[in-house]
Amino acid sequence: MTSSDMVRELCEKMNISLAELCRRIGQTPQNFNKKLKRGTVSFDEMMEIAEAVGAGYEQAFILPDGSKINIGGKQE
Repeated sequence: MTSSDMVRELCEKMNISLAELCRRIGQTPQNFNKKLKRGTVSFDEMMEIAEAVGAGYEQAFILPDGSKINIGGKQE
């Protein structure tokens, strides 16, 4: 699943339009749609999107022992 797919599914499940999401994160729909098409939505933007809709977002490697390595090299 691409980041674009994830954002669109999130909007659907949260029952908000993509335009409303853009308003909440302070971006124009035109600019954000370009990012979605190019697949250039950053991790920080994904975190901002999650915060704007009251959801969590996690991107990490999960090792066999259950530990995680998150973006930025943080290990849990």
